[in-house]
Amino acid sequence: MKRKTTMATTKLLLSLLLLVQLAATAYSIGVNYGTLADNLPPPAQVANFLKTQTNIDAVKIFDANPDIIKAFANSNISLTITVPNSEIPSLTKLRTARLWIIDHVKPFYPASKIKYIGMGNEVLHWGDDALKSSLVPAMKTLNNALVLEGIKDVKVSTPHSLGIMLASEPPSMGRFRPEVIPILTQMLRFCSQTKSPFMVNPYPYFGWSPERENYALFGPNEGVHDKFTGKFYTNMFDGLMDAVYSAAKAIGFSDVNLIAAETGWPSACEFPVCSVQNAVDYNGNLIKHVESGKGTPLMPNRKFETYIFALFNENQKPGPAAEKNWGLFKPDMTPVYNAGVMRNQQGGATPGPTMKIPTQPSTPAAPKSGKQGKPAKPAKPATPAAGGNNSGKKWCVAKPGATDQVLQSNIDYVCGTGVDCKSVQPGGACFDNNVRPRASYLMNTYYQANGLHDFNCDFSGSGQITTTDPSRGSCKYNA
Repeated sequence: MKRKTTMATTKLLLSLLLLVQLAATAYSIGVNYGTLADNLPPPAQVANFLKTQTNIDAVKIFDANPDIIKAFANSNISLTITVPNSEIPSLTKLRTARLWIIDHVKPFYPASKIKYIGMGNEVLHWGDDALKSSLVPAMKTLNNALVLEGIKDVKVSTPHSLGIMLASEPPSMGRFRPEVIPILTQMLRFCSQTKSPFMVNPYPYFGWSPERENYALFGPNEGVHDKFTGKFYTNMFDGLMDAVYSAAKAIGFSDVNLIAAETGWPSACEFPVCSVQNAVDYNGNLIKHVESGKGTPLMPNRKFETYIFALFNENQKPGPAAEKNWGLFKPDMTPVYNAGVMRNQQGGATPGPTMKIPTQPSTPAAPKSGKQGKPAKPAKPATPAAGGNNSGKKWCVAKPGATDQVLQSNIDYVCGTGVDCKSVQPGGACFDNNVRPRASYLMNTYYQANGLHDFNCDFSGSGQITTTDPSRGSCKYNA
């Protein structure tokens, strides 16, 4: 009798252990909870909805709003809270960092399951030199403050736009931009030492083009072959994640855990690429892919924590319609579409018609910045202009409808990044009394210098890709 009891107890313990393991690993999908709207439900109602009606088990917010943090108490939904970019320099001082933890973490923890603290948002994309230089010191100091306050299981990280990348194709040749490597080397060393994740925001939407639509949306496509590794890529998400992995490995950090801190697809804008069907195809297929545990060609058999942007459509986000339509849900908490996150729904994402490559090029609207009210810099898909193929070369030029005021702001922005602007000044080879050719030349210079990512030819909707060489006379465009 005793032996049977022991065996039964052992089986029960093994079953419980399996359930615990499944509970810890069963889901990997989180959501970014933005609040730039005047019609959103109260945080407590949002937390209860996510807990009882969805499979979402992680939420990322763009500040440390106490009402939101408190609302998720005892929900078993993990939280990522964010230090505003403006507060980063002050957190290099230990006393200030400890006060921040005392004010923003300790009143709610551990009832609210704070898992990560993001030190700012896309600082290496948006920040000035002083802010960038404060980033890693502030991360280290805040981590020390957590330990001193007796909190040892909250990790400090910071999300990055893929503007940190110099190159992302083929994935094995992914490399960071030279100017950010010193900061990223310190940061990745910190992440390795503290077991903190390296957060990146991969958006296939920003790399969209008509001929690559299915590759971006996980649809049927010919795929991409990496000739250096022999690996085959069937979707752009894997390619972007592996490019970041390769870049980290190239500077000596192949062991850091990657998190997709933002990714998604808008369901509406002025152009066909933003559609409910495309949002269903991307987010629905993304969830299935992440949950499969297949990982990527260079990181097989892994489930990446992945945070979809965004929880709600936000009617007060600045910019055109796309900015307001990234949500999985409407403010009344009814789904914009079925991406497969609702409980008790069969079949995952809502099926739709077979994906087709558009017969006409269509340009998405303004970029999703992922920030709370930050202005949009280059960051969205651009439509190839008509023209000849110059052996696959691409240039960035001003769109025909862009205003002189917008193009002048593009000139000011590019020149402010350190690009040599002498060529467009009086006496320069590319000087012109018209602002349009001057802007085009500098927009292309920026695009070429930053790895030929399509999102670097957005310029808030005023840039487009062309395969026709725009050089004229002695003004030669880089390619």
